[in-house]
Amino acid sequence: MTRGDHQSSAIAGSVRGAVTRDRLLFAVKTALAVGIAWMIAHLLPGVADDLPYYAPLGALISMHPTLMDSVKSSVQTLAGLAAGIVLALVVVFTAGPTVWTLALVAGAGVLLSGTGWFGAGREYIAVAAVFVLIIGGSDAEAYSLSYLAQMAVGLAVGLGVNLVLAPGPFSATAKARVAEYQRDLADHLAGIGDALAESWPPARTEWTREADALESTARDVRTALAEADRSRRGNPRARGGRHDTETAHARLETLESVAVRVRDISDALEDVARERATAFPLDPDLIPVIGRACQATAGAIAVIGSEDRHAHRARAAAAHDVRLLVDALDAGQASARSILGPGVLVATHLRRIIVLLHVEPGKE
Repeated sequence: MTRGDHQSSAIAGSVRGAVTRDRLLFAVKTALAVGIAWMIAHLLPGVADDLPYYAPLGALISMHPTLMDSVKSSVQTLAGLAAGIVLALVVVFTAGPTVWTLALVAGAGVLLSGTGWFGAGREYIAVAAVFVLIIGGSDAEAYSLSYLAQMAVGLAVGLGVNLVLAPGPFSATAKARVAEYQRDLADHLAGIGDALAESWPPARTEWTREADALESTARDVRTALAEADRSRRGNPRARGGRHDTETAHARLETLESVAVRVRDISDALEDVARERATAFPLDPDLIPVIGRACQATAGAIAVIGSEDRHAHRARAAAAHDVRLLVDALDAGQASARSILGPGVLVATHLRRIIVLLHVEPGKE
């Protein structure tokens, strides 16, 4: 594939990520919230009507993919704005707005934002303080009231839209990511077995790079599960057991334990294949046995969560081929049975994987 093809593929992937069903719904809700906030902003009485453009800004700030994130962000933003306004009003009622007090308030707002008390609202402390002093000027009190009122309207509208059109929980997406990670892990171990079955030393040893990619994928999957859990909190569409992620969390923990052992197997076999100085010798007679054990164990990993006859046969086949590897080690030379030998390391990890698969929670 040429460089242009890679770029085209990356652009196409970015476009697909931008027009997913969830993203389109989020865009529609944001547009709706901004429009409603702008209409309501002109209906506010008194001085609040002087600054209607802050209401759409508040609506934008309040919009997040999950309902609880919207609530949390809105509350924190209001707290940050109020803190900034108080800082500015203290200056107005004491020294008055000057270039020195403006700089002092900006610095104080930045320091206050570092306390961790305001979360997402920390960025608005210094902004609100500077706006009140520069734009509010001699009418800082009226400006502060209008500013805070319009932002509150926008935040409230955004929350209302997000509640009425509550986003669906991200549970299904997160579970799909776990299943995809499971397939990738099984394919990786099967690829090691296939490479060992072809020749020795194997013509391809890219499995170590793939193992590093699996570690990154695991972090992404855990993040997706955490986001799914947040999307369920306070969400009226999350009622019922079908959005529960407890089994997915348990399965991911099992897969991560399996992945640690698969990475160790990858490293040990690559050391031998590349004849590195740190490698211990491997009896050539063990290589095809290790390959078959890896392939069979990969088959068992692929059916985690299934309890049909195919899954039971896959687990039984994996246990059988790993047992053959252990028997081959017992029957081999002393060097092959050495506790430091890669054959023993591979057998130990595969046996542990078999144990993990037999205690893994059942299918959802």
